[in-house]
Amino acid sequence: MNRARRRLTATVIAFGVTLAVAACAQDPGPATAPTGQATTASDGHAHAHADETDSAGLPGAHTHGVGINPADDLVYLATHEGLFRYDETGPTRVGPVIDLMGFTVAGPDHFYASGHPGAGTDMPNPVGLIESTDAGETWTALSREGESDFHAMTASSTSVVAFDGAALQATSDGVSWGDLDVPVPPFAMDVSPDGRTIVVTSHEGPVRSTDAGASWDRLDGAPLLQVVDWADTSTVVGLTPDGDVTLSEDAGATWAPAATLPGPPQAVAARRAADGTLRVVAVTQDTVLESVDLGAGFGPLPGA
Repeated sequence: MNRARRRLTATVIAFGVTLAVAACAQDPGPATAPTGQATTASDGHAHAHADETDSAGLPGAHTHGVGINPADDLVYLATHEGLFRYDETGPTRVGPVIDLMGFTVAGPDHFYASGHPGAGTDMPNPVGLIESTDAGETWTALSREGESDFHAMTASSTSVVAFDGAALQATSDGVSWGDLDVPVPPFAMDVSPDGRTIVVTSHEGPVRSTDAGASWDRLDGAPLLQVVDWADTSTVVGLTPDGDVTLSEDAGATWAPAATLPGPPQAVAARRAADGTLRVVAVTQDTVLESVDLGAGFGPLPGA
């Protein structure tokens, strides 16, 4: 019993350290490209040449989000240095330089994000809620410009749910927001495709809402989850601070161990393919890993 208690305490401490590292300052200043030199295009946005990123390791100092774009099945990383798309040749910067503190894929080529403008990018600071419908090449400000830096966000077919350090909020039109009275301090979250069920992680343990955030239940039987992602209407993948991969096939109600990562996670994305394959992409402190069979574990993402 004492050994189990010590391990739980150590895990909670590790989660707190990870949260502190990820919860960056509200105004860190302009973000700059990790390699190469950004250039300003005719749209006023700063861009870097496609060959100016290094495929060895991660393209940014920290990853705040990862997503699988249904339009091209490619992986997109949201970092302090901007958005990067992975293919077999490695990461390529996409769009303007924005310090992306929050990021989510809402549909094919359809992304939402938040954060701070980088060097040469003419946007308010913080940028509030921004939207891209061309896979991150360009962004449009929707609301809360100069007000909110959403460090965590998720989107469904009906709403965007986001946390700016003060309140968990939701919007159905990208403009008008309402608070969701969540009983824990959120760290990360994800929402079911229909917008009804939300799983929120925190250092106090995960909670779940099955009525779009109107009420919440603590998931007492669940492990201490750091990040989560919905793969389909009922499958949710969660990562613990230790790197354990857990799987829920009943919309987050119950969880079972499924695999193990080689280190602590930063972000996760999951998607159920038409043939039933469960694809999971996990970002650790050092690299991007992928699994199409959790029983067989993870391997490097092509190009990572």
